[in-house]
Amino acid sequence: MAGFEIKKGIYWVGAVDWNIRNFHGHTYTTNRGTTYNSYLIADDKITLVDAVYAPFANELIEKIKEIVPVEKIDYIVVNHIETDHSGALPALLKICPKAKLFGTAKCKEGLFRQYYQNWDFQIVKTGDKLNLGKRNLMFIEAPMIHWPDSMFTYCPEEELLLPNDAFGQHYATSERFDDETDACELMDEAAKYYGNILWPLGAVIARKIEDIMKMNIPIKMIAPSHGIIWRKDPAKIINAYLSWTKNETKRKAVIVYETMWGATEKMSRIIAQGLMDKGVETRLFDIATSDRSNVIKEMLDAKGFIIGSSTHDNDMLTSIAGFLEFLKGLSPKNRLGAAFGSFGWAGGAVKNIEAILKAGGVELIAPGLAVKYMPDEIETKNCYQLGVDFANKI
Repeated sequence: MAGFEIKKGIYWVGAVDWNIRNFHGHTYTTNRGTTYNSYLIADDKITLVDAVYAPFANELIEKIKEIVPVEKIDYIVVNHIETDHSGALPALLKICPKAKLFGTAKCKEGLFRQYYQNWDFQIVKTGDKLNLGKRNLMFIEAPMIHWPDSMFTYCPEEELLLPNDAFGQHYATSERFDDETDACELMDEAAKYYGNILWPLGAVIARKIEDIMKMNIPIKMIAPSHGIIWRKDPAKIINAYLSWTKNETKRKAVIVYETMWGATEKMSRIIAQGLMDKGVETRLFDIATSDRSNVIKEMLDAKGFIIGSSTHDNDMLTSIAGFLEFLKGLSPKNRLGAAFGSFGWAGGAVKNIEAILKAGGVELIAPGLAVKYMPDEIETKNCYQLGVDFANKI
């Protein structure tokens, strides 16, 4: 149960959750599991930065015991109150009740509302420093990355950034560092994490990265609270975040649909062929059978979204409706869109899809294409032409 030394005297004492498959109330699928990263700094003042999810509290405690007696912990830095990072605190503080906690004002308020304990807590702000002996910690408030209480912790002597949920991934591995894992898998999970959790906060993230750059603090390692630690090339994930915050896209379209008796599915495949024949990278998903979190990840760098549904009760089908409400909340910027679908005795799905896309900030660049029952020969050509025209637009 020993911890893992990531820097001299600094240990990863977190937990790997191999089996978790859903996160944030089933809004996010964690197909590769996750980790809850906690870091112990063995200095004159024994300091723990972030804890773990409550079911893994004993693992955390056992790992700490292998390094120092748990009761000797002096300080606990709480970068974020969400229970996957703070859940172990009640069990931990029963062993070291004299430990002082550090976090933002919102953190203090939130911790009390979560656990109703009067722990010794010191509020910190951006620029405040805490001396541990040979090392110092500097705190950087980061509200809405991704909760109001969030902050980063920086150790100047080690050039180590501990940013909690920023730069993380839901990725369970036996390895701890970026240079030890599959680079494609790693960036795939990093993009999925950003797209499903942080996408609507792009402007806030961009400003915070700019603030940190102005502080001229060298960063040789980024140790987030989920997934692997960036030691080989921390700039890689920073640059990826900067690209995502700017909503940079490529010549790519994502088609997402839901079908009742196959007509809308047929339309989607013909539209996709029109896109592909014009050389546009295309992804096609039936949302009723697809992983929504992976679909969002594919949309992160796509210029165009084409959404389709059969009509039921004068509206779209339920799976695509839920997906579009989630997409609207992510507020994608600088995207082009179109809608399509089939209907029987009455329509409604296409115009409602268009309304939600517009409400989410997507620019509609083609009239909605609605077909009664199965598309005939002319309507089939219209579907293909929609793909071609959309390709030309993007």
